[in-house]
Amino acid sequence: MSVSYIGLHFTISPKEPGAEILIAELGETPFESFIETEDGISAYIQSEFWNESLLDAIMILKSDDFKVTYTKEEIEQVNWNEEWEKNFEPIDVGGICYVRAPFHEKKDAQYDIVIEPKMSFGTGHHETTFMMVQHLLENDVEGKKTLDMGCGTAILAILAEMKGAKPIDAIDIDNWCYLNSIENAERNNCEHISVYEGDAALLEGKKYDVIIANINRNILLNDMQQYADCLNPEGMLFLSGFYEEDIPFIDESCAAKGLKLAKKLKKNNWVALKYVN
Repeated sequence: MSVSYIGLHFTISPKEPGAEILIAELGETPFESFIETEDGISAYIQSEFWNESLLDAIMILKSDDFKVTYTKEEIEQVNWNEEWEKNFEPIDVGGICYVRAPFHEKKDAQYDIVIEPKMSFGTGHHETTFMMVQHLLENDVEGKKTLDMGCGTAILAILAEMKGAKPIDAIDIDNWCYLNSIENAERNNCEHISVYEGDAALLEGKKYDVIIANINRNILLNDMQQYADCLNPEGMLFLSGFYEEDIPFIDESCAAKGLKLAKKLKKNNWVALKYVN
């Protein structure tokens, strides 16, 4: 018996961090899959669970800081693997690291990472993921205790282990990301990654040689003191998830905590920064 779905196609301005906020809020309702689009997100819910009143509790729809509109579509059946194939593109970083889904053809890369998203978030953050992968490829993390904060699908934690980092903590506040990270770590035969569900409160008393945080500007600024407190002497802090125009805010916060900017990468106005202490 086929299951019918309702698809809501949201246009969000500004898209970031609006899309992330909307996904988080809809995630508390019976919506079960999300696909990031060029202008926002598409959210899917089984028809039997759909009621327009579900949107009454979605606060971003009432916020003056965002303009959110949507169209509604009735869908007889959704083949999520097919949707992933259309919306989850592989990431090829210099022919050295290849991040792919199981349905993508394997390439001859030194680091082959297989990711199958538990929920389909599309390709919107490939620029930041790409640059964070670049940072990890360029730096020695062998034997270094590492934190992947806001780990998502655990791509970066997995690459860190493949490059010899250990032990590794991967943390995400989203339950889907937490479960998906566990699955992906197992899928890539990782033995040194511990996945936790939560936020920066989990960092109290922890120390790391390498901290990776690919989130967004506001969360990074809010949690920067925790990152600084956790970073060992001569440690490396990699930050992404924000635009070039956000750098002054990030840099001011880092400088106030004794962190020095060591390298900047830029791709389509997204940036990824490396700090050292």
